[in-house]
Amino acid sequence: MIDFSKIEETKIIGMKGGMGPVSVWTSNDGAVKIMKSLLPQGSSIGEHRHETNGEIVYVISGQATCALDGVEETVKPGEVHYCPRGHSHGIVNKGKEDLLVLCVVPELK
Repeated sequence: MIDFSKIEETKIIGMKGGMGPVSVWTSNDGAVKIMKSLLPQGSSIGEHRHETNGEIVYVISGQATCALDGVEETVKPGEVHYCPRGHSHGIVNKGKEDLLVLCVVPELK
């Protein structure tokens, strides 16, 4: 079990070249990285490429604008954005409330 309330918050400014602050709580067992991430209104995670892994982004609350290889999609609570290995993506909170997501990154090599 992962209890994010027992994991220290890391605040990153300009995550992956994005804008504003992103709060991240990370569990990493060396095989899979699982992160709870909070993006305030206007914050973003910059576009980045997944060369050795993919990423699953589940929206818990708020609304995400995700770009996969430059094509934007809106992802709402209960929906998933998926970036397969070998592709690029970024996430922006263009909404009026904080964006809370759960991200899963298997460390495939």
